[in-house]
Amino acid sequence: MKQKKWDYLFVLVGVILLFGGLFLLKSSSNPQGMMRILPYICIGIGCGTFGYGMGNIASKRIYRKAPHMQKQLEIDQKDERNVAIGNRAKARAFDFMLYIFSALMITFALMEVELAVILLLVFAYLIVVGSFVFYLIKYEKEM
Repeated sequence: MKQKKWDYLFVLVGVILLFGGLFLLKSSSNPQGMMRILPYICIGIGCGTFGYGMGNIASKRIYRKAPHMQKQLEIDQKDERNVAIGNRAKARAFDFMLYIFSALMITFALMEVELAVILLLVFAYLIVVGSFVFYLIKYEKEM
């Protein structure tokens, strides 16, 4: 019951943020500084929380009508074959992401985009690669 309240709270917060962002977007005639991006941040976070809450509510209603589906989903999620397939897909997506980030950084540099944007992208890229190296070393020590 407690989780059900959280789902409805997520839906409510999502709707409030969504409409608040739309209101800020329409009401400010000449936004400056942070007010230029705040409406879009509110809209994005609002849509995400609304979708998360509604997804949980819908799945709980479906599972209440068909409990065998929930049991089958739990079995499928814990199946070793499905876990291996998911890990392999993540590894493939990670490989693509490295090439795409690299191409995007070079493209931004050639387009002479602001230095701050390029440095943020480089910083994010280095965090991803650094975490890869960290976990690679960690898992090699374990095995």
